[in-house]
Amino acid sequence: MCEEIRIYVADLAAYNNGKLHGVWIDATQDLDDIQEQVNNMLAQSPEPDAEEYAIHDFEGFNGYSLSEYEGLQSAHEVASFIEEYPEIGGELLDHFSDIEEARKAAEESYCGCYKSLADYAEELAEETSQIPEHLQYYIDYKKMGRDMELNGDVFTIETGYEEVHIFWNN
Repeated sequence: MCEEIRIYVADLAAYNNGKLHGVWIDATQDLDDIQEQVNNMLAQSPEPDAEEYAIHDFEGFNGYSLSEYEGLQSAHEVASFIEEYPEIGGELLDHFSDIEEARKAAEESYCGCYKSLADYAEELAEETSQIPEHLQYYIDYKKMGRDMELNGDVFTIETGYEEVHIFWNN
């Protein structure tokens, strides 16, 4: 089960006066709904005329560090991307720092999830080359995979033990 992707939006008027007042919000819901919850939180502020807020915490962004100055629209877009690509979305955003580049990588450059880069190198070699049987045991796929990564041909995202997501660099 996936962790909820949410943000903690704090009332800055209360915060600046030493009071904690804010609300946890599901960042994947409609942007208008997010804004409405923020407006309701500010309307219930312990400080009069509260109108400024900031994102002070977040959960479920899987490797992406959301800034308190990110803004609701940006936080919503990032959360929606991570919801669309739960295993790799946060790490892709962290890698690229641009949602469109991360989306392009997820849609056009993703090779799949393997136990290791060596497993991917072996599969790629077997699919694209006819390797004579008497030479098969002499091929070092671990080194091939390492060279693919060092040469900048691919990049990887590890999401767990023997869970390596591989992408071609375009």
